Amino acid sequence: MSIIGFPLLLIPVAICNIIVFLMPGLGFDAPLTRVALPSGAVWSVDLGDMLVALGVLLLLLEVIKAARPGAKYVTDHLLSLLVLGGTAAEFVLLPQFGNATVFLLATLALVDFLAGVSLRNIRKRAARNAQAAQARSDKRRAKAAAAPAAPETAPAVSADPEPAVSASAAAASMAEAVLLDRPQPVTAPADSSPQVQSPDLQPAAETESQKTPPPAR
Repeated sequence: MSIIGFPLLLIPVAICNIIVFLMPGLGFDAPLTRVALPSGAVWSVDLGDMLVALGVLLLLLEVIKAARPGAKYVTDHLLSLLVLGGTAAEFVLLPQFGNATVFLLATLALVDFLAGVSLRNIRKRAARNAQAAQARSDKRRAKAAAAPAAPETAPAVSADPEPAVSASAAAASMAEAVLLDRPQPVTAPADSSPQVQSPDLQPAAETESQKTPPPAR
């Protein structure tokens, strides 16, 4: 079994079993050393405290392994579950393991199992979203390739006003030249007979006898 699939929290649990079964005179509360703090207090480092600290560090490594793509498989989750079940069973059933150290190690094993399952679900959801996005992108690309080509449009008219002004000026000059060369229509002279506003004062119209010349004698 590779180190990637090995449950690291099994190491502090195995040390606990070695202490209980092979070192009966050594307890988890046995002081290993004393450390003088700057505050003046003396910290007594116990064996159980060191095992819990080791378990926390190994839990960090387990979470990092679980966050790697494809690093956590079903067998890894089953191994983590076995470590959790064994530690919890020893804490509940065996009096030698009924202490805070074993309880904290069982809690760390539970966190390891739940973190691995949660990260696996998150990776699967992210993979499904990526596949769906890729499928949508492929569908849009295929639809764009199957669409008919757009007809060629007329070239855009330049927005520069100077060519338009020069063209209109040339058209106006041509129209003026055509009008100057065309002969002007002759208008008939207006009637020179005086018009009086009163109808009674209008000059009488010439009769037919007045218009015709008198016969020769």
